[in-house]
Amino acid sequence: MTASSRPWIPWLAAIGVGGLSAVQSRSNGSLGSILESGLHASAVSFAIGFVLITVIGLLVRRIRIGMIRLLTALRTGEMPWWWAMGGLFGALFIFTQSFTVGIIGVALFAIGLVSGQNVASLIIDAVGLGPKGKQAVSTVRVLSAGLGIVAVLVAVSGRVGNDSFSLPAVALCVVTGVAVAIQQAINGRSTTISKEPMVAAWTNFAVGALVLAVALAVMVALGVHSLEPLPSGPWWLYLGGIIGVTFLATTAWVVGKVGVLAISLLITAGQLAGALLLDVLILDVVDGPLIAGVLLSFAAVALTASGGSVRGAARRRVRT
Repeated sequence: MTASSRPWIPWLAAIGVGGLSAVQSRSNGSLGSILESGLHASAVSFAIGFVLITVIGLLVRRIRIGMIRLLTALRTGEMPWWWAMGGLFGALFIFTQSFTVGIIGVALFAIGLVSGQNVASLIIDAVGLGPKGKQAVSTVRVLSAGLGIVAVLVAVSGRVGNDSFSLPAVALCVVTGVAVAIQQAINGRSTTISKEPMVAAWTNFAVGALVLAVALAVMVALGVHSLEPLPSGPWWLYLGGIIGVTFLATTAWVVGKVGVLAISLLITAGQLAGALLLDVLILDVVDGPLIAGVLLSFAAVALTASGGSVRGAARRRVRT
């Protein structure tokens, strides 16, 4: 069974890794609380992911061949060098999350991030930066992107605390959302060259781990941070890197099938659904606004899918 014969597989895969990213946030957040440093926790997570994917790459022949294809394309100029720099945007996401959440809170962070990501996704698809090529800005796509933002607004409405509002911090979240959308597009582009999504994940972890390690070393040298010893457990504190490998490889593959806007909406739906499930299982809490946000996010996904179906049907009628 392949994705071409079952077109819903990429959609389910994106929702699934979106749900896993909710677990990743809980894991990295808990580790950051113990270490008293989100940057330290992120560097550990990236290091684990980098080691894991490097070992897998050395053991699996097709990943090694994919890396050779990528390096050859970079050397010959077939592939622009910045297509391999997705890890920079990943590192920016980690920095923004660590820096802004303590100022504006999780709710405004999520709203700013998704707003930037959805608007940028529309533009990226329109100009054809993603591997799926150009997708015109239509009414359905604009409504889908807007509904995706509303879904997050509703989902976090019950969690807005007394955190202060900072326009620069919110603006940074929006810019980071734009960067995340670009990351998804160029990861998909590099995958069309390497023909192996794990190669895109490897380049992201290699670049991101290096940037975060240097940033952490600078902070320690300046006396801003002190390195706390890593806790011996629980084991799930160290799931972040493993989930990150799965997330990046899956999205690098899926974005070529569905486009940048669709994958942004799918991941958001998965993240909200995963957060809801974690609340129920761990905290035994049923959050009404979060349930409403989940329903709205899946409505945005359905709207996007219906728009694609209508355009596909129209193209088939034209050909016949």
